[in-house]
Amino acid sequence: MPLSPRLTPALLCALLFCTASHAADLQYYPLAKGAAPQAVVPADDGKVWFSATGNGSAGRLDPQSGEAEQINLGKGSVPHGLVIGAEGNVWVADSGLNALVRIDGERLGTENFPLPAEAANAGLDALVQDDDGVLWFTGENGFYGRFDPASHAYKVWPAPDGKGPHGLAVTPDGSLWYAASESNRIVQIDSLSGATTSYDTPGANGKPLQLGADSVGRLWISQPGNGQLSRFDPSDRTWKSWPLPGDQPQPQALYVDRMDRVWLSDAAGNLILRFDAQTERFHAYPSDQPAAQVRQINGRPGETWAAESGNDRLAVIRE
Repeated sequence: MPLSPRLTPALLCALLFCTASHAADLQYYPLAKGAAPQAVVPADDGKVWFSATGNGSAGRLDPQSGEAEQINLGKGSVPHGLVIGAEGNVWVADSGLNALVRIDGERLGTENFPLPAEAANAGLDALVQDDDGVLWFTGENGFYGRFDPASHAYKVWPAPDGKGPHGLAVTPDGSLWYAASESNRIVQIDSLSGATTSYDTPGANGKPLQLGADSVGRLWISQPGNGQLSRFDPSDRTWKSWPLPGDQPQPQALYVDRMDRVWLSDAAGNLILRFDAQTERFHAYPSDQPAAQVRQINGRPGETWAAESGNDRLAVIRE
């Protein structure tokens, strides 16, 4: 029997083996109107960096004061992925500028590093840094590549399945993977040659979007096309999947914390879910405003941060 759309997220979760959080676990930090934050990255100094796709900027929030300063990235900027580099600078994958942008972590000045001509209009999306300090990125228009901050050298490859590269992850052994939503695959990148190996994801038309690695190198993948959370173990190439609670869920953002708990956003349920692999239960954190549209989740010990692009604010779950 279909569930009534009038059920609250908490009641819905209770019916579907999911527990609801207490509202006090959540705190919100409003940003400038129209910011539409996407990536969010907590820093070691207590601050929180974010990319603001709505107004072409990157920002830094001080959770103690609640104040956020934003750095304009230039005309046409549409920032997406963001990482804090080993040297303390911040890097942004900017699809509008078709460039990686470096922000000086102290002076907040910016410098652009345009992609090579063969990757024009790459549609830059995700950005990660490997153990050697090299930046890896995806372009949803059919590219993936690397950039060395020391030499400023790029290497860019066309994606084997064309359009659709999105989320990126680095496993503890240094392996690189990305989610290919249009081909329903996850793809491993050889960091030396750039060659790829692809693996089909489970279920029909899952459209894998984001992925993260746990402490033993297993990959967790959000699949908005079929409402699943899936796990892939590269050691034996086995899969396991769990349907999200709710009516036609749409998992998007995904983050694996240091305790190997998996955090997801569900656009349809307008909430954040925490999944415990030991108990196979979901724990729900509903947003207090509609249409939160959380596309990125990140964290540090004791804190899980989410960017509510639909509400122009950041949210934190403290434990």
